[in-house]
Amino acid sequence: MNRREFLRRTAMLGAAALAGGCQSEHIAAGRGPNVILILADDLGYGDVGCYGCADIRTEAIDALAERGVRFTQFYANGPECTPTRTALLTGRYQHRVGGMECALGIGNVGRYDDAIRLCEKHELGLPVEETTIARMLKDGGYATACIGKWHLGYEPKFYPNQHGFDYSFGPIGGSADYFHHTEYTGDNALYENGKPVKRAGYMTDLISDEAVRFVTGHLAKPFFLYVAYTAPHTPYQGPDDAHDAPVAEADYNTGDRRTYQAMVESMDRGIGRIVAAVEDGGLAENTIIIFASDNGANKKGRNTPLSGFKGGLFEGGIRVPCVIRFDGRIEAKTVCEQPCMTMDLSRSIVRLAGVQAPVGRLFDGMDIVDHVENNRMARDRNLFWRARRGERTWKAVRSGDLKYICRQDGGTVAEYLFDLSSDAAEEHDLLASRRQEARRLKDLLVLWESHVRHHR
Repeated sequence: MNRREFLRRTAMLGAAALAGGCQSEHIAAGRGPNVILILADDLGYGDVGCYGCADIRTEAIDALAERGVRFTQFYANGPECTPTRTALLTGRYQHRVGGMECALGIGNVGRYDDAIRLCEKHELGLPVEETTIARMLKDGGYATACIGKWHLGYEPKFYPNQHGFDYSFGPIGGSADYFHHTEYTGDNALYENGKPVKRAGYMTDLISDEAVRFVTGHLAKPFFLYVAYTAPHTPYQGPDDAHDAPVAEADYNTGDRRTYQAMVESMDRGIGRIVAAVEDGGLAENTIIIFASDNGANKKGRNTPLSGFKGGLFEGGIRVPCVIRFDGRIEAKTVCEQPCMTMDLSRSIVRLAGVQAPVGRLFDGMDIVDHVENNRMARDRNLFWRARRGERTWKAVRSGDLKYICRQDGGTVAEYLFDLSSDAAEEHDLLASRRQEARRLKDLLVLWESHVRHHR
């Protein structure tokens, strides 16, 4: 497929997304469904009960899967925080923005050349011009809230309330002490509507409390609630691990599996409270609840049966748990094997809400909820990744069941080719025996990179 054909097909998909966004999906009493989008932070594929985890109780997440759909081949758009969140809120590959291919460093630090350049210009963050799905829903009459981690810019012009969220509460940066709510630099991390605030309590509980409060306060108007937990991201602190002083930077990765378990279980209890608020408010039949992780786990977590961890493009770094409950629309106990990505949720949400994307705004993803609702068969598609940090660049493409990975670190280059249909753990490199197929996937990557190149 040449460049012209590649761009033509992409434009056709985007046009279909716009058309879908214009279709009203008012389900009850002339209003669109409420949308609750819950994101865990660094939760592994094998850290959830319905994905085979035996040592962590995730009753609330498992119940969502029991009442809805569980995805087995759901991918994060990036192997760490900022890239995936950019794609989630824009519905597009994060590479279209600039500076967002790597997690923003604590205190607003750019971690690769483009991010460093933008930081020096005070432009490192998600620009308002990159219209978010929150803005689209707000303009369509939805009440909107971002509760939890932001990590899309330290400058006030990048804060959630500038992006269509009526209400925001949570850490602006990438991580913070769960009890003192400070970054390891000592700076306050907790903000409400763009202003620093002080609250007593465990971060996970504070996020859950605010989410429940928002649901119970919006029973009469359609709402979009984005709940971005910080758990189980570092520092590793369970709900019973309060100390007199904040965790020092050197101790951020200190902790064992039991602490990690306690963090995940605390988040799961919070999710259960949010679901209960929906049900108690009589909103269950008109609310879609989505749960996913922003990337794979670190070594404290488990990405079983996959290989690799957060930060890399082996399956363990990017294939994550995702479940959706939508009573009356998605059949209970559904399992979906369609390869899909975080940005697919964005396109789905806009279509379901019956709101319009700005003229000329094209989504990069597919409508994964429509795919599940209509019991469609899994189809081949091309999925792309590029992740940068310092002198290291990871690139990958999945085309059908084949996945090509290239890791460049300074002058060192390593390449791999895997057949995921028989080798999800990526244990058998096929590069030497299937050079022609590897070349085809590399060419796809080159075309994709030219298509998503940004100009900021």
